[in-house]
Amino acid sequence: MADFDLVVRGGKVVTGADIFTADIGIVEGRIVALGYGFQGREVIEAEGKLVIPGGVDSHCHIEQLEADGSIHEETFGTAGISALAGGTTTVIPFAPQFKGEPISAHLGDYQARAAKSPVDYAFHQIITDPTAEVVDTEIPALVEAGIKSLKVFLTYDPLHIDDRQFLRVLETAKQHGMTVCVHCENYEAIRWRSEALLAEGRTEPASHALSRPKVVEREATYRAIALAELVGQPLHIFHVSCAEVADEIARAQRRGVKVTAETCPQYLVLTAADMDRPNREGAKFMCSPSPREVGDAEGLWAAIRAGTLDIISSDHCGYSFGGTRGKWLNGADANFPNIPNGIPGLAARMAIIFSEGVVKGRIDLNDFVKLTALNPAKRFGLYPRKGTIAPGADADIVIWDAEKHVTLTNSLMQHTIDYTPYEGLDVTGWPVATIARGRIVMRNGKVTVQAGDGAFLKI
Repeated sequence: MADFDLVVRGGKVVTGADIFTADIGIVEGRIVALGYGFQGREVIEAEGKLVIPGGVDSHCHIEQLEADGSIHEETFGTAGISALAGGTTTVIPFAPQFKGEPISAHLGDYQARAAKSPVDYAFHQIITDPTAEVVDTEIPALVEAGIKSLKVFLTYDPLHIDDRQFLRVLETAKQHGMTVCVHCENYEAIRWRSEALLAEGRTEPASHALSRPKVVEREATYRAIALAELVGQPLHIFHVSCAEVADEIARAQRRGVKVTAETCPQYLVLTAADMDRPNREGAKFMCSPSPREVGDAEGLWAAIRAGTLDIISSDHCGYSFGGTRGKWLNGADANFPNIPNGIPGLAARMAIIFSEGVVKGRIDLNDFVKLTALNPAKRFGLYPRKGTIAPGADADIVIWDAEKHVTLTNSLMQHTIDYTPYEGLDVTGWPVATIARGRIVMRNGKVTVQAGDGAFLKI
């Protein structure tokens, strides 16, 4: 007689703290037991493979409305398939707000879009206009609805907020026990640099890196931390690109400031030189902050090992290179400030981290689980439901072949974007099966899901 709906049998289970061989018993989408000799109505053999928690990608842009009326090409449907193909079972995208409008102007529409997701999801709420109505009424309503993290931009037209507005967001978040996440780059410094480059005729994608050097990220990071320290509000720094910025965060952490931070795979394997390609193909590698120079990645790995950076997210923000919806939304001859920033990375994230981190000896297996699943789940209120393999947790499980060699191609990504910036990158380690809340949703690269299979995770 079967004791479980599904059994994952004989794999090497890896959590953020332990490594052990066991069977995993699953009933009604939850892990209910770890042990040996389990019987189930369905069994997936995992002997010789790693068994890890499903990835939690806490920073990805999916089907997001922009102020100009455009909508990101990556839908919740295609993003979910891509995530599951790469071993990620939970995503946290961004609900928009635009200046002059309340949060409620677009939140309902975004919730309706997300309801079609085949993968579990929570939300960050972008704040661009913290008016009295937003602060006094709408943010408390967000908390009641289960949305407890706010995202602010210190750069970008038309998203950026000034220091006074940032203080208002920090103060409000403190009152309601929310997390504040911040994109740290100096708005005016980038405008000043960009204007000078354009005056010199430097319009090409390669000038993107020149317009926003390390110092503009470092200054904004210091300023954001200082203002959060003034208010006494915990802060989370998104997409740290270099050791110089990580050093600012580490200094604050040593002072006892409650600041955490993450980086992304693009800063570990890409460089600014990738944007200097013929036929404007450098646009494929444009993201903000910019990828840095050869050698900078080692400084990030040192910050990861030190715990200064304790999450690696994808910052998936896909814009196709072909057509007119993506990189050339503002025209085929757009100057670099008018080329949409962002690169796709949902499916590639975990494989790159494993290959560059575990296989190359920079981190261990427990660190890998912490960086990709446990820490983001804890940071954003999803633990212990997500991010671990333990009785009571959702049965979000990935069977991982630690020895499988794969050359990354766009077809493997299974997203809607027409390229991957990681094309041709060789990795060791690849997911061979993904289980989401007890359902086998991917085997050997084939994803089988339906719209709406995912659930909203109220925090």
